[in-house]
Amino acid sequence: MRRVLVAASGSVAALKLPELVGRLLELGQVEVKVVTTEHAKHFYDPKDIPAEVYSDSDEWKMWNQRADPVLHIELRRWADVMVIAPLDANTLGKIASGICDNLLTCIVRAWDLKRPLLFCPAMNTAMWEHPITAVQIQTLKSFGYIDVPCIVKNLVCGDEGPRVELPSASVT
Repeated sequence: MRRVLVAASGSVAALKLPELVGRLLELGQVEVKVVTTEHAKHFYDPKDIPAEVYSDSDEWKMWNQRADPVLHIELRRWADVMVIAPLDANTLGKIASGICDNLLTCIVRAWDLKRPLLFCPAMNTAMWEHPITAVQIQTLKSFGYIDVPCIVKNLVCGDEGPRVELPSASVT
């Protein structure tokens, strides 16, 4: 049984989160948990996610005293692989800079680099084409994280640009 931690940040592409989690579960032999930023919740209903969903408030509910578990460490220990889909420009910048100010970025900062971490950038074309984006993506790749490349399509805002396509996948 593979344990997949799916993380969603605040891109409109978070609309696809229920589909992504559902497709992963269809593979069989996969257990999924979801971490979401507060901004990502704007784009989907957590009730539509067929897995346990965690957000920032859960981190603080768990911990009351010194011996209590710390959620970002517990989730890091639990997962065999982490998939950040979508990875918005804001969270990309935070991770590339080492900022860990929410549950998602704390998990990434504590991530075991011997385990795979895949990231799926999703942002407006103007943001994607800004020179800092390439630098930040290269930084994540230098950590050993795996970039899931975007495809070109019409975006929700009407622009044409890159977006992540959900691939058919198998668990090995």
